[in-house]
Amino acid sequence: MKSLFTGRFEGYSVHHVKKDVMSGIIVGIVAIPLAMSFAIASGVKPEYGIYTACIAGILISLFGGSKYQIGGPTGAFVPVLLGIVLTYGYEDLLLAGLMAGVLLCLMGIFKLGSLIKFIPRPVTVGFTAGIAVLIFTGQIANFLGLTNMERHEYFMDNIQEIVKQLGTTNVYSIFTAILCLLTIIITPKLFPKVPGALVGIVVSTLVATFFFSGQVSTIATAYGQIPNSLPHFAFPPITLERLQQLIGPAFVIAMLGGIESLLSAVVADGMTNSKHNSNRELIGQGIANIVTPLFGGIPATGAIARTATNIKTGAVSPMSGIIHGVFVLVTLLLLAPYASHIPLASMAPVLMVVAWNMSERHHFSHIVKLKSGDSLVLLITFLLTVFTSLTLAVEVGLVLAVLLFAKRMSEKLVVTKVLPDHSLKGEKVQAHVVHKQHDCPQISMYTIEGPLFFGAAQMFEQTIESALHQKSKVLILRMGKVPFMDSTGEAYFSNIMDNFIAQGGTILLTGVQGDLKVALQHNGIYDKIGAQHFYQHTGEAITKAISYLDVNQCIGCQHFAFHECKDLSKTKEKKELIVQ
Repeated sequence: MKSLFTGRFEGYSVHHVKKDVMSGIIVGIVAIPLAMSFAIASGVKPEYGIYTACIAGILISLFGGSKYQIGGPTGAFVPVLLGIVLTYGYEDLLLAGLMAGVLLCLMGIFKLGSLIKFIPRPVTVGFTAGIAVLIFTGQIANFLGLTNMERHEYFMDNIQEIVKQLGTTNVYSIFTAILCLLTIIITPKLFPKVPGALVGIVVSTLVATFFFSGQVSTIATAYGQIPNSLPHFAFPPITLERLQQLIGPAFVIAMLGGIESLLSAVVADGMTNSKHNSNRELIGQGIANIVTPLFGGIPATGAIARTATNIKTGAVSPMSGIIHGVFVLVTLLLLAPYASHIPLASMAPVLMVVAWNMSERHHFSHIVKLKSGDSLVLLITFLLTVFTSLTLAVEVGLVLAVLLFAKRMSEKLVVTKVLPDHSLKGEKVQAHVVHKQHDCPQISMYTIEGPLFFGAAQMFEQTIESALHQKSKVLILRMGKVPFMDSTGEAYFSNIMDNFIAQGGTILLTGVQGDLKVALQHNGIYDKIGAQHFYQHTGEAITKAISYLDVNQCIGCQHFAFHECKDLSKTKEKKELIVQ
């Protein structure tokens, strides 16, 4: 436990307290409307979002791996949590969140934090943009003030529901929403340090309350009064059946939470020239998501926008995140009755702006314009996120990205037949000197460049098989530029080796690097070939290969692939002179 705090408050002094208090309060002000909005969009009561911002915010700052991370409910979770609530219910959402917390802790304990960076950019941009679309369209009903709306899990069902209820459009709701939206847009331009979302909600709520009270739906009319009391501790009921049922949703929450939190930590690193601990961050996120559901809170993760705000307002330590959580709690206790009067139409523009900001539209359009395999991965991930589920979208996106990577890497493997170029001073081996009139019938020499893995192993085998067909005596493989060999490459390599040795041939390897040599020793190929057949330089291997030649077969050969060939080719003439 002590290691979780190591270095997090190093050099902290009273001088830093003022900065952390100021940034913590500002971030808290920003977090309150967002927390309620995300909770409502996720299909739960707004106070659960407040509980999450408070409890998870404090725990993530205490135990996380980034000094500047602000945790809480985020927009990325909205479609996932809404789907769980609609399918399983709120209680099961709490259990799924707790299970996700355990998974996040295990990911951190087993040091899987660094693996998140291997998720391709087109996949993250694709599902982030898809989530943004779902959040934006999910607020159309509140923006228009539609009534009798039934929430659905899938995008098209919700769009059809909106179209079906267009006749219930409320002009007062539209006016309230537009007023809030304009305030959100204008406020940062006039007062850069003032949170536009909070001002927009306050202004539009005051106008709606004083000028057309009772004409628009509010948090109180839709969800009841927000209680101005501390959240109650309750352990969600756990059964084996529920655990099995929720392991899938829990895994999605854990993966999304891990990705989002580490992306946020990376952004914080870039803004502060610091370095976060990814595994500690996962453990901190896990602890927060284990504890928060026990008090009714929903899953939480690192919030990029709030973390950036925290840094810009002068935060110097995790204390600002702790203060942010405390401020949210105090605000809940003091101002909850007033928050209950906020119109749902005022909350809609807040989430719409969040969706617009998180859409990554510039990165999206850039990748699409590339018209490459990445563009395809991006579009498929985006469309599957919108029209099916985030789980399927990420799975398919990752599989496509892996296949695309394998295809690209397979194209990097180059296997060429080479011979020494006698026209060069150093007689460097070249591919262009090999042709029908200049190719040793007994020695086949190939240069292999690139990884020998499952995507390229078959091509490697097909190329080398020509040496088997011409029944060469010696096969020289120049492997100085082969960084690694996977199990598939190993199988194909071993097959070639066995077949070549079976027909009486000898294999010589040159330039094999340390890691590859260790792998060959580990899988037994090194011993089969023999340590004496490994050479550092190609010249040494050629000298050894000459000793294996069938001299009689060399007599009269006009290929002259090597310097020794001229003398070997004239052996017959020398024998005839001796006989005479």
